[in-house]
Amino acid sequence: MAGNNLLNDGFLQQPLTPRAIIVQILVILFLCINMLLIFTIFKKECFHTSARYILFSVTLLSDSFLLLMSDFLLIMIFFEFKLQVWLCTTIFVFVLLYLNVTPVTLTAMTLERYVAICMPLRHRQLCSTRSTVYCILIIHGLSSGPCIVIISMFFASASIGFYKKYMICSAELFIVYRWHDHVRTAVNQLYFLIMGITIVFAYVEIMKVAKAASGENKRSTHKGLRTVVLHAFQLLLCLIQLWTLFIENAVLQTDFNLFMNVRFFNYISFNIAPKCLSPLIYGLRDEKIFLALKNLMFTPCHSK
Repeated sequence: MAGNNLLNDGFLQQPLTPRAIIVQILVILFLCINMLLIFTIFKKECFHTSARYILFSVTLLSDSFLLLMSDFLLIMIFFEFKLQVWLCTTIFVFVLLYLNVTPVTLTAMTLERYVAICMPLRHRQLCSTRSTVYCILIIHGLSSGPCIVIISMFFASASIGFYKKYMICSAELFIVYRWHDHVRTAVNQLYFLIMGITIVFAYVEIMKVAKAASGENKRSTHKGLRTVVLHAFQLLLCLIQLWTLFIENAVLQTDFNLFMNVRFFNYISFNIAPKCLSPLIYGLRDEKIFLALKNLMFTPCHSK
């Protein structure tokens, strides 16, 4: 808990710096892009029956929620706004849940590409709208695993009176003992190991189909391979975000100013950056979404 006090006191000493302004600009920019893509997908009915676009909209909503909530918590820290622990716990239940929704959804999108390319005759059956809705429920169920572990350890360790205290709302609040951090890291690493193996399996199987394909099938298969590689790259960024915890904890014990610099870099590179990759990679490179977005932006101008 001494590390938590040092972290909170250090944050309270931070003025509203240009770094905070940069974060606000980036968050607003990416939220606007995400909202535009979400509006485009929800407006066009052709996207409502495709598992790929439904899952893509889930990642957009999840990333937008995380950007909004992380920015909200950051603003409260800068303005020295404290919350009761029970309220902070409620907020972090949703934050911890949706922290895992995006990588799990990326894995589901990889499996969808695997089914589309390696099992094309069963794609319509396995990736129907109803199956996709069930898949979203399963995604949220699987994503709640780390959240349940972390919150359960916190509930078992914190006294009832602790929930009535007013404190800075940060993730470090829930690490009462050092072994809590070890368990949290182990659970997250297990999740990402399973997701990584799934993506590698899908890539290998699609690669086998790509070697045997020809003509249009070969072109479609190579496009699926590129998509799986992009999923793997984005999942790697999420995994790196977990590894940064080790670096930040080590730096915090030696130099607090360096810790603030490292945390700012990690927040920009591995928190905000991955959240903007989905709309840029999957949205703008997708021909259907790009055309729908283009029509949405330019058609009203021509009609006038």
